[in-house]
Amino acid sequence: MSYFEFWPAWFFYLPVYLYVIYLMIRHRSIMLPTAVNPNLAGGKFVGESKDEILNTVAQFLPEYSVKHCLVRNASEIDDAELLKVVEGQLADKDIQYPLVTKPDLGCRGAGVNLIHDRHDLNTYIQGFPPNEAFICQEFIPYEAEAGVFYCRMPWEKNGKIISLTLKSFPKVIGDGKHTIRELIAMDPRARELTHIYYPRLQSKLDLIPAVSEKISLVFAGNHSKGAIFQDGRDNINQTLTETFDQISKRLPNFYFGRFDIRYQNLSTLEKGLDFKIVEINGASSESTHIWDANYNLKDAYRDLFHQFHLLFIIGEYNQKHGVKTQSIKDFYQSYLLDKKLSKLYPRTH
Repeated sequence: MSYFEFWPAWFFYLPVYLYVIYLMIRHRSIMLPTAVNPNLAGGKFVGESKDEILNTVAQFLPEYSVKHCLVRNASEIDDAELLKVVEGQLADKDIQYPLVTKPDLGCRGAGVNLIHDRHDLNTYIQGFPPNEAFICQEFIPYEAEAGVFYCRMPWEKNGKIISLTLKSFPKVIGDGKHTIRELIAMDPRARELTHIYYPRLQSKLDLIPAVSEKISLVFAGNHSKGAIFQDGRDNINQTLTETFDQISKRLPNFYFGRFDIRYQNLSTLEKGLDFKIVEINGASSESTHIWDANYNLKDAYRDLFHQFHLLFIIGEYNQKHGVKTQSIKDFYQSYLLDKKLSKLYPRTH
């Protein structure tokens, strides 16, 4: 691991916060980032609906979309009845087990679960906060995941990929002798992250996997949840750039954001083939290649400063051309709701 990978968020991002304040003063606006992608989830910086974003992908990029349905955990319906309702929606959308569940509102991988069967789905429903919504999403069997960060200035014809992060999902492999707990302790990286892996695998830690049996330590493609991020910018080529340039231009008024994709393999990805968009993060996107264990802190801050510099330039241009920004009150209420709900969601897989 790099020495700063798991610093407290407030401490790591302190220089970024100060730089953003500088940009707010320089551009004479606090909410410019909310004018960057006005048609993506209402241009929100926080509290954007994943359902709205996935519906946008399905409408404008159907060949890259994944099937999903939105479920509201209504307090007036008991869990058994809601389970029947959800399975009816799954049947209508032709979504089979296994599938992925995730909160409609939320970030940093909060509440993302891999659901194998009806029992898992019922458990997720029971642990989900009442009167809030979650998504059931088709599981894409590709093991590889990536974050493709795209940016285009509104006055320019073509954009570029400013960050490519290749994500991997750590596993331990059974030897028929050691428990999962012991196998984690034997891995030089995993043993430093027991505070992440142990609670998630609590009921399995003392089991002894069979020889060559693979035990996944994390499913969600989020660094804070234990996924491994690798700087993939050396794999950015003209074909991949043109692919995401065309994809982004098909989305209405989209200039800045990260596509989280599942892809078959790196060879086909570099050719712009065999991948699905599982999520789009807009103005609040991060250049996640900075979490590569070999990346240095100075370059990480340089890249984050650069992306916020671009963000404010695009926001200012769009505002001057009639795009309205989100109100501070609405932003703050969305922020508080996001912080509140993140603590109530089921544990991330």
